[in-house]
Amino acid sequence: MTAPVMGWDVGGAHLKAARLGPDGRLTGVWQEPCPLWRGLHHLDAAVARIREHAGTFACGHAVTMTGEMADLFDSRDAGVEALAGAMTGHLAPAPVWFYAGPAWVAAGATAAAAGRIASANWHASARLLASRVGEGLLVDIGSTTTDIIALKDGTVASTCLGDADRLEAGELVYTGVARTPLMAVADEAPVGGHWLATMAEHFATTADVYRVLGWLPETADQHDSADGGAKTAAASGRRLARMVGLDAAGLAEDAARELAAWFAQAQLQRIERAARLVLSRARLGETAPLIMAGAGAFLGVRLGQRLERPVTAFHHVLPDRVPAHGWCAPAVAVAYLLAEDGPCA
Repeated sequence: MTAPVMGWDVGGAHLKAARLGPDGRLTGVWQEPCPLWRGLHHLDAAVARIREHAGTFACGHAVTMTGEMADLFDSRDAGVEALAGAMTGHLAPAPVWFYAGPAWVAAGATAAAAGRIASANWHASARLLASRVGEGLLVDIGSTTTDIIALKDGTVASTCLGDADRLEAGELVYTGVARTPLMAVADEAPVGGHWLATMAEHFATTADVYRVLGWLPETADQHDSADGGAKTAAASGRRLARMVGLDAAGLAEDAARELAAWFAQAQLQRIERAARLVLSRARLGETAPLIMAGAGAFLGVRLGQRLERPVTAFHHVLPDRVPAHGWCAPAVAVAYLLAEDGPCA
């Protein structure tokens, strides 16, 4: 490498970026809220904010995405084309390449490869890790979704071609530590010695659960709360109470923590179930570790105990070993991959 490379992960709720310096080391990662379902202007603003911090860079840009799923677009193909066009416009005149796992597609040629570009960010993370660790299970728990990918013999041990395949295979679990509505986590909860049905309303999210428990990293929740209210433990407790038909006064602080713990274990159980399905296919060695990434990497120790496997962190396989880099794993991965084996190498 003779010049920096920038990696971008265009999600439906966040824009993430990573800059790789000429020495092959990361010099920064950034995450900005980007509610694409409300319009492309949010992407414009998020790119501008990141470029403000990242400064000038050359050589090229590597882009991966999941934002094409946003209901702003009539179809995934249309979403890929819109996002590819927008990112190319923002990043010109530097060359822009789109990850189509494991190939690269130049700007202007994305239409023919839209199906391979769509939601390929998981493959980039897994491919980078596979080349570094050989064998393991990538578990990337984000704000909205969880990716579970087996790595074996230095390769990505997945044959899935799209999200429908990945949902069936357990490699994509639509649950995350910030934005997931609690009505999608558990349909009942134990409160005061009774089982109470959870309300089928968007009263609270998983961010409220982990905020009450004191586990939520400070910058993990970048969007409005379910009721638009404060992001404090007390406000989160009030939202949790609504999930079981109570007001805050009807749920003591210790009871709110117990309720939060119930939702947390229900979510972890769902992730464990998917992980066991993936492991049943891949047949990894007993010492193959879980490699945790994403804003929900703090669940790694508990998941490792359930699966009886060692746990390491995504950033531990990188030269700089900076914890924040695991939050933006796909952006980091495409930056490395473009520098190492892509058109910018």
